[in-house]
Amino acid sequence: MSLSNEFLNILMKIGIGVETTTAIFATIYYYKYKNTVLLKYFIYLLWYIVFNELLGYYIRSLDLKNAIIHNIYNLVNFTYLLLLYRHHFKNKKNKKAAVIFIVLYILTFIINGFFENYLIEHQRFPYIIAAIFLVITILLYFFEILNSEQVLHAKKNLLIWISFGLLIYFVGNLPFRILRNYYLELTDATIHFLVIFTLTVIMHFCFIIGFIWSNRKQQY
Repeated sequence: MSLSNEFLNILMKIGIGVETTTAIFATIYYYKYKNTVLLKYFIYLLWYIVFNELLGYYIRSLDLKNAIIHNIYNLVNFTYLLLLYRHHFKNKKNKKAAVIFIVLYILTFIINGFFENYLIEHQRFPYIIAAIFLVITILLYFFEILNSEQVLHAKKNLLIWISFGLLIYFVGNLPFRILRNYYLELTDATIHFLVIFTLTVIMHFCFIIGFIWSNRKQQY
């Protein structure tokens, strides 16, 4: 499958536009979660994503490698999200699991640096490990919600909507990421790009719904 560079550039710009829109909604509805520990920093992550994508797009336009900024973003993103769920867990075993995931991910990130040059190569194994850890963490969070009174107010909980978006994105992206990294001949880069674009739009749509529907009283 082959798409023109012009069409791919249009999709990239649309993707950045969607991410920017999400950050704007996060700003408008910041009052709903500004007093929630760690979750209040989600707005900074969203604006960081916008900045990172714009910078990456500009670097690509100069025909330069932009792997380093994406590798740094992944480290910040996964660490923050795992810490976020660790804080919101009520179960001590789940809290401990989140901490173990963070430590293992950071160690994997550091060790993998001896095998891949993060300045010019996109991290592969650390990303896959972190994504799997995050999916497990989100599922543990859902199980906690289902077994608590919070389930009665789930649709008003911003973190629930964020979790839905993240889960859809990483569950959909992981198989393609694994195939793309280790079975290159079996995958099509264009299809992978379209999958990521679609999943990104869905994920951010979930975020936006969360900002609109959530209730500040339900931000546990």
